Amino acid sequence: MLEIREIRKAFQGVEVLRGVSLSVSQGDVVAILGPSGSGKTTLLRCMNFLEKADSGTMVFDGASYELGRIKKKEAAEIRKKTAFVFQNYNLFLNKTALQNVTEGLTIARGMPRREAEEAGRQALDKVGLSDRYDYYPSQLSGGQQQRVAIARALATKPEIIYFDEPTSALDPELTGEVLAVMRQLAEEGMTMLVVTHEMGFARNVSSRVIFMEDGVVVESGASREFFDNPLQERTRLFLQQF
Repeated sequence: MLEIREIRKAFQGVEVLRGVSLSVSQGDVVAILGPSGSGKTTLLRCMNFLEKADSGTMVFDGASYELGRIKKKEAAEIRKKTAFVFQNYNLFLNKTALQNVTEGLTIARGMPRREAEEAGRQALDKVGLSDRYDYYPSQLSGGQQQRVAIARALATKPEIIYFDEPTSALDPELTGEVLAVMRQLAEEGMTMLVVTHEMGFARNVSSRVIFMEDGVVVESGASREFFDNPLQERTRLFLQQF
């Protein structure tokens, strides 16, 4: 359903992505691993047009796009089919959990408020927050805030969800509740690309792993095979840290 070919991105002359290619099939859960500065987050942001790639091709649902010349209308159409979960939640602090979920539905998508609120409640129920509709972010734990962010993504009924290190801002005891929601989504067949340092999730939940360093893909493969029999020495050295 999604393919990226030779994507490149530079900031102030420093090339952060140096010809990255990957493909994602429906129902895939792809974990993207690598040290800090390897280009993982930039890749995700370029794929969802939060950053504009310098060059490369995207094939999405059978249509092909040149990323360096993609039109705003085309990018907007693709983004309607995707959702992005940020590292630091990106919630509106002056809005309740339910309002955070419905805001994008009513304003960006023009959904009637009653319909949006029903969709918002269903999404919050799905992530275990049926008793937190009227809570503000300041009244929620970090794990609950991130689950609101996941509910916001789910409410748009995306074909694919991008997660940018969704547990890195959380205390260890709160990480499990977010990973449990993501595991449930994986079991239900949600297509996900996940930048993460959670090796247990990458090994046991993801279907495929991509290891990046210095803006390139060093190695990729099926998750169990990747962890049990890495092919590249650099991959082995990286995995030894965990």
